[in-house]
Amino acid sequence: MADPSMMEIESWEELPNPKRVWIGEPGSREEGLGRLVLLTKERVLAAAKDEIQQGIRVNLGWDLNKLEFACFNRQPCKLEMVPLLDGVAFDDIYTLNPQQSSQWDGLRHFSQPVEEGSSERVFYGGCTKEEILDPTCDRIGIQHWAQEGITGRGVLIDYVSYAERKGIDYSTFSLHTIKLADILDIARECNIEFRRGDILFVRIGVTKEWEQRMTQEAKQAYAVSTSPQHAGVEGTLDMLRWLWDTGFAAVAGDAISFEVYPPQAGGVFLHEYMLAGWGMPIGELFDLERLAQTCQELGRWSFFVSSSPFNMPGGISSPPNAQAIF
Repeated sequence: MADPSMMEIESWEELPNPKRVWIGEPGSREEGLGRLVLLTKERVLAAAKDEIQQGIRVNLGWDLNKLEFACFNRQPCKLEMVPLLDGVAFDDIYTLNPQQSSQWDGLRHFSQPVEEGSSERVFYGGCTKEEILDPTCDRIGIQHWAQEGITGRGVLIDYVSYAERKGIDYSTFSLHTIKLADILDIARECNIEFRRGDILFVRIGVTKEWEQRMTQEAKQAYAVSTSPQHAGVEGTLDMLRWLWDTGFAAVAGDAISFEVYPPQAGGVFLHEYMLAGWGMPIGELFDLERLAQTCQELGRWSFFVSSSPFNMPGGISSPPNAQAIF
């Protein structure tokens, strides 16, 4: 396993193997954090000093019961009220798949082939499916992220507003792709200066379309589709190279799979690199509507982010429990 300092390498070209930046010993804090080792005390402190100015707080989590009709046979959250002492008090019981609404994909969520063309796959650090299925093993579980949080400076790329200005019409339930050139153009327009350790947010408009444009019939049809299409950022080596060289600690969006899905011919599957290769959190289905409105009102697209994933040993994913603070 590599030394954690490997995460500080600033150039993709200098990586011995860009598809496997595995740090720390098996089961260690460093392995469990993965790319989050970039969120050093110094970077978190600088982000708090620079970004918290007005005291405005914005929730980044969508309703837990959305998507009420989800694909891949995922079930919506169920909330059960349990009376105590004949109604003097109440408990509640949640039954949920975190992947069905706003969530962080953890390091146990997605694997990569052992080698090109192989059917055998491993997760971050070389963790195997047998280890994940072993109830006594919590290696690379979500609990590592819970200990220190996903906390630091966030930046928003608001593609929805950009597309509206450019007259670009699309559905987020399609293969519409956000190009790296689009992201860089938005960053120039908004005078966004990226910093190493930033948490990147990309708004493509899934939650807005789901809430405002889709009928119940359309939602149900999407849920039962055997070949759903999800708009997202382009799955290319250029995108991966930029994400690494810019130094992001994590990425998130309101898209269902962050990257365009299914992967396009000639492209790459970002999940295999980012989750299984770099240990980088991928946030999906975040609610970025009020965040975008606040950024537009304040004329700034950076903010402080505080996210506390579930402290569940061996957990695969978690609601973000996140807010942006301006």
